[in-house]
Amino acid sequence: ILNLDFETISGDVRDIKKLQRGIEAFQPDIVFHMAAQSLVRKSYQNPVETFETNVIGTANVFEACRKTDHVRTIVNITSDKCYENQEWIWGYRESDPVGGHDPYSASKGCAELVTTSYRKSFFPPEEYQKSHQILVASVRAGNVIGGGDWGEDRLVPDIMRATSQNERVQIRNPKATRPWQHVLEPLSGYLLLGQQLLEGKKEFSEAWNFGPTDEGHRNVLLVVRELQKHWSSIDYEIEADVKNPHEANLLKLDCSKAYAKLKWKPVWESSTTFAKTAQWYRMYYESGHVLSEEQLTEYITDAKHNQISWA
Repeated sequence: ILNLDFETISGDVRDIKKLQRGIEAFQPDIVFHMAAQSLVRKSYQNPVETFETNVIGTANVFEACRKTDHVRTIVNITSDKCYENQEWIWGYRESDPVGGHDPYSASKGCAELVTTSYRKSFFPPEEYQKSHQILVASVRAGNVIGGGDWGEDRLVPDIMRATSQNERVQIRNPKATRPWQHVLEPLSGYLLLGQQLLEGKKEFSEAWNFGPTDEGHRNVLLVVRELQKHWSSIDYEIEADVKNPHEANLLKLDCSKAYAKLKWKPVWESSTTFAKTAQWYRMYYESGHVLSEEQLTEYITDAKHNQISWA
């Protein structure tokens, strides 16, 4: 909707031949693997498609990259839900076991295992520039919000769609706590990590968490009320879904590794994140204007002001 000048090949990561042709055509130095079936509730409806896309699709991306002479770096974007969730009150570290209750979470845990297997089998850091030329990392982000997300069964898009139609949104799990962050936060981390790997810094070829500080961990009801401050038309009702499949109530990330080693940290605190998100949707639905470029400029300006490393 921004009409940017870029080329797109549409396809399915399960189609390894077309994927291989696409990578050969572009000859990229770096690949950010973000294709996924990304919804928990949909994974209950289509578990096989979820596993095929998120597990076999990930293996296909690695295999297509392995068979080219051009790729130097792969950053595999998985999910904070890849961890075996124990409903702990402290954040998960990159060394904690992966797993998952629902098919989506399990598929992301599997994608992490695929990443580790390829790193150890084909791209070991100790053999970099000897037997291979690719460095691999996986990244796990907290709950990402921000303008332009129209995903199904996702809190913020559901709120914004309902508000645009003068309807109440149904809140089914008001006490669920998640690490909320603006979409630009993990993207800045992915790009920073990708840069380090592309420069040949093999010590960064591992798993990384990117999430907010502790104040960004909020329950769903608090998120709705924060968004209301910036779009008063937002209305809601709490109505538990008796058919609601299992979802974790508490999930936190420990991002100290990224803070210490990458010198990465969030730019916007949660109040700013909710404000920017609500403003994006309100502007889009009320006037058709897209705030993405303005907000990106604001984000970079704030990062420079806060002396964030990548800025």
